[in-house]
Amino acid sequence: MDHSRQRFSVSPATLILVCAVGLTILGLIILFSASAAFKEGPYAYLNKQILGVGLSAAACWFVSRLDLESMRRFVWIIGGGAVVALALVAIPHVGISVNGSRRWLGFGPVRIQVSELGKLAMVFCLAHYLAINQTRIHELKRGFLYPLGIIFGFGALIMLEPDFGTAALTVAVGLSLLFLSGARWRFVLPAVGGVILLFAVAVIQNPNRLRRLTAFLDVEGNKQGGTYQLYQALAAFAAGGTEGAGLGQGRQQHKFLPEAHTYFIFAVVGEELGLFFTIGVVIIFATIFILGLIHLRKAPNQFQFHLVAGSLLLITLQAIINLGVVTGIFPTKGMSLPFLSAGLSNLILMGLLLGIFLNTQRTWGRASLDGHSRSFMEVHS
Repeated sequence: MDHSRQRFSVSPATLILVCAVGLTILGLIILFSASAAFKEGPYAYLNKQILGVGLSAAACWFVSRLDLESMRRFVWIIGGGAVVALALVAIPHVGISVNGSRRWLGFGPVRIQVSELGKLAMVFCLAHYLAINQTRIHELKRGFLYPLGIIFGFGALIMLEPDFGTAALTVAVGLSLLFLSGARWRFVLPAVGGVILLFAVAVIQNPNRLRRLTAFLDVEGNKQGGTYQLYQALAAFAAGGTEGAGLGQGRQQHKFLPEAHTYFIFAVVGEELGLFFTIGVVIIFATIFILGLIHLRKAPNQFQFHLVAGSLLLITLQAIINLGVVTGIFPTKGMSLPFLSAGLSNLILMGLLLGIFLNTQRTWGRASLDGHSRSFMEVHS
């Protein structure tokens, strides 16, 4: 093998980083444009986002230098800490409530949405558990019910905030990892059905979410009520057409579209930059997913395979949900678009996930060049 040629080839993880940087730059540009008419001024949001990008970059660098295998000694401490933080959010005067949801912990002027870090803690704990129990994965108790408890434990705490969307994302990622580990179909499929039933009951029991769901079935008829945000988002795409209205020329930032700088920033991209840029954003996320799959082929063991697979799913499934909501495929749900939306907590999470990719690029690449190890997928193929 020509090792010199392999050393200078561009790795999938590096290309994922390039895609993420491109999306982040686009997000900063659109955020500045989307917040131009806000009373706080455009620079207030831009400065916060730049701070978030800086913290995200620091988190990425820090994780990229860790010894992931050594970190497994602290997996239950990390998981327990995340569970405690998620529980603290529910305590009045400790957790910060906004619009009826208690999702944040405050540290001076900084607010952290704990569920964002809880998602990664769940992936870390589940990857470790599945790795040490890989020979018992076909058993009902140790191979399915115990890891299902980890998944539902994190999902339930997030759902109590309440944050149904993030809880659904967390459970979906967990069940996907359980399936990838080799859990039996006859265990996984009933669990998926049970999750769907559980969320359906929770929505029916919540008048606001039930109203939002029924309104989604008639967007035009409820455009002044439950589907106002979605209607305005679709109007933004229509107004932008193929070429877009131009940066700063969109009307949605003038308070027509609530949360235009966060959950619905993709609509601002469509209005101001047009169809080709929106397609480009979708292509970039699809590229990240494909590159992540290619990168996974070099995983040296099951723990790192599931850790990277979980990180990839946290990025791409969140993007799918956001893009689906903004374009009217899914009912309206507040969820950030990775790398683009304003928000400190999600930016830090994205930095941590990118750090995992870069970390494994460095360690897996070294193992491959040394020729001392075979990938996990090669051993199990």
